Amino acid sequence: MSGTENVRRRRNILAASVAAGVLLAGGGGVYLAVAATASGEATPSGADSKVADAAASPPPLRLGGGSGGPGIAPGEPDPGGGPNGTVYTSKGPLPPGPSSAAVHRPEGLVTSAEVTRLAEALGIEGRPVLVGDVWTIRPEKDGQGPRLDVAKAAPGSWTYSWYDGAPVGDSCLKGKACPPPGETKPSRGGSPVSEAAAKAAAVPVLKAIGQDDAKVTATQVMDGSVRVVNADPVVGGLPTHGWSTGLRIGPDGRAVSGSGTLKEPVKGDTYPVVGAEKALAELNEESKGTGPIGIGGCATDPPAGVDGNGKDDPAGVDGNGKDDPTAPCQSIAEVAPPTEVPVTAAVFGLAAQDVAGERLLVPAWLFTADPVDAAPYTVTETAVAPEHLAPSAKPSPPDEGTAPARQIESYRTAEDGRKLTVTFWGGVCSTYTAKAVETPEKVTVRIDEKSDPGRACIAIAKEITLTVTLQSPLGDRAVVDAASGQAVPRR
Repeated sequence: MSGTENVRRRRNILAASVAAGVLLAGGGGVYLAVAATASGEATPSGADSKVADAAASPPPLRLGGGSGGPGIAPGEPDPGGGPNGTVYTSKGPLPPGPSSAAVHRPEGLVTSAEVTRLAEALGIEGRPVLVGDVWTIRPEKDGQGPRLDVAKAAPGSWTYSWYDGAPVGDSCLKGKACPPPGETKPSRGGSPVSEAAAKAAAVPVLKAIGQDDAKVTATQVMDGSVRVVNADPVVGGLPTHGWSTGLRIGPDGRAVSGSGTLKEPVKGDTYPVVGAEKALAELNEESKGTGPIGIGGCATDPPAGVDGNGKDDPAGVDGNGKDDPTAPCQSIAEVAPPTEVPVTAAVFGLAAQDVAGERLLVPAWLFTADPVDAAPYTVTETAVAPEHLAPSAKPSPPDEGTAPARQIESYRTAEDGRKLTVTFWGGVCSTYTAKAVETPEKVTVRIDEKSDPGRACIAIAKEITLTVTLQSPLGDRAVVDAASGQAVPRR
């Protein structure tokens, strides 16, 4: 597979274990797989789902066409395993899966009644008010209390947070009493509730947003006392990855913050899909690694007729007239074997993907990787048949005077979390613009630079700040630098 094809066949990974829909064990066993029919409903694996109309060919998918970055969140494992790569090996036969499945995409507008239903489940009083493109219920008077913001347009990304009534934003005196807008209410101590209690506390919220059939985990604890509930919803009868609802439950059993989506994506075009075996092969092709890095690699082949000691060797052989097996220069990365990671489960489902700038749920295989020395995690591979994937768009040549993206140093927020200000170092003679791409989990910011090539300019760096307006308050979402793919610290 070419590098261009590798880019378009991106997948998201998450450092968390998943319940196995297919358990793999050497020597055979029982395999439970969920497949999708052309109508989007789940059926047992092996059922004939060849009901798609071949004459109505769906448009090709251009995966990774958005600006959402590589799809690897900060702190998650690198599926490529560094310069030496990774080989994912299954512990048993892999299921064939269905023959076709549908893409699901956000559609429609969030209503006041839907926001009210979610607010009641969170214990928030008040009526939602439409401010621009966001439904909001804010604390009255001194600002103390819970706040809910929901984007009007599907998928209806929402954030819930709590304010103690102290001043917030850039008008606040800095210190512990001044939490940035959208930040979780500080923990007042205490012991975290049990996993069962946290899941029970999340039930009303998940029911209110139509995700009461989601796969729920509650193993994570933050700040020593807040238990995190993550719910991966079922869409079109299939499990999802990268479309999670998150709730943080305090020691008193109440949600102190949360985020997610309110509108369930609807069924779109149906595509032929590949089985888990072929998807795993594609995953391994993409996980070959970046190659040797650092000092020690060869930039070019040695000149003909010279041996490794710099002496004439017209035959290209060693002193005994035999081929010299020793390469003239090798790095450790070149000789080290790839990392081998067992795959213990495979589930057919839907994974969040950027498709031509739009966040969709795309048919995918969800593999459970279970390394020996680390916690299990999920790595996904697109299941759409390769002939239905459009080649990734080649980046257009930059305008004359356009420089690569700058790396962001820090950020801050204002106006209840909707104004995001980023700081970076730039040149004194260039102009800069900032763009933000939002998902329920993160906000990715890219800085573009444009300079005048005909202008003489002294090479002096200065600190620059730019502000972008978000569709919904930042809340507890991570801010990610598009140039580096790394999380940006809050100033």
